[in-house]
Amino acid sequence: MTNIHFACQRLAHQSIAPAVFETPGEVVQHLGAVQAQDYLGALWAVGLRTKTASEADIEQAISDKKIVRTWPMRGTLHFVAPKDVRWLLALLTPRIIDRAARRHAQLELDNATFARAEWLFADAFRGDRRLTRTEMMDVLERDGIATAGQRGYHILWRAAQTGLICFGPRQGKQDTFVWLDDWLPAGPLLTRDESLAELARRYFTGHGPATLQDFGWWSGLPVADARAAVEMVKAELAHEEVDDQIYWLSVTAAGAKSGSPSAFLLPPFDEYLLGYRDRSAVLNPAHAEKVVPGANGMFKPLIVIDGRVVGTWQRTLRKTKAMVRLDPFDPLGPAQMAAAIAAAEPYGQFLGLPVEISCAAATV
Repeated sequence: MTNIHFACQRLAHQSIAPAVFETPGEVVQHLGAVQAQDYLGALWAVGLRTKTASEADIEQAISDKKIVRTWPMRGTLHFVAPKDVRWLLALLTPRIIDRAARRHAQLELDNATFARAEWLFADAFRGDRRLTRTEMMDVLERDGIATAGQRGYHILWRAAQTGLICFGPRQGKQDTFVWLDDWLPAGPLLTRDESLAELARRYFTGHGPATLQDFGWWSGLPVADARAAVEMVKAELAHEEVDDQIYWLSVTAAGAKSGSPSAFLLPPFDEYLLGYRDRSAVLNPAHAEKVVPGANGMFKPLIVIDGRVVGTWQRTLRKTKAMVRLDPFDPLGPAQMAAAIAAAEPYGQFLGLPVEISCAAATV
């Protein structure tokens, strides 16, 4: 299995090349979870994996409760399917909350404070209300619970981790929160083993070929739990062994062939790169610093050509156009440059705006 084989398989598994899904909900359901720390980037992460969805369509799916944004894994934001929210939280967040205990102690946030805040939130959300972050901070401050110095953020984070709140539709450019039990009907009740198996099944179906170590990193599960989850579903998966390492993938996608050369502009934090512990199959480690400067955890948008990450890009929105600046790691040849320029067109269609493309100092 070569790097290009890895890349082609992952592009197919993730519904990037080609995009096979009709709706945002299908994308999120397939991948298990889509990192959504960068909101606008996450909209594009879902949109590029559908056949024709626009940015407005993804936001409508949030309003229609077809996808949900919350903190289900690794302590960071993801889009997940509505019926998966509660079992994912039950499986993954207790360990994350325990690991945050030291930080909460530093912020002088104890169980009594969290309980008081949760009671206040329950009262504030009565009547199926939606509250902005500022409004939720006001609820706490009025009752004497200080929100400065990240205290407010951690109180919201804890309430989401315990399944009380999640994000609702945006109000203009502001996030809103909703009371989870009012927003979503109860989902399926899964045992711990059923949850482990389902999470592994989704990951390898949506991200393969990938290793046990990749799955453990992505899910945040302890090694023993990740290994047990893989054991539960390995009979349903295909596998390939390379350099004494086993890579698991969907049986239906195992025979996928390398497609024609292709280029894509992927958003920051995209699952194509972020969804793996070992990213060397698609990103030369020598360029990792350019994608995550200073290893600060902030991933830039990616230029991907023939499965390999060859640069980063950034967007600037104007009222009448979207400006896209390409920043390749190395000079692109004429064919690669043409492919990268062509890759910006679907993004413009997604936004409903014409795209103006530049590379370095020269406007294309």
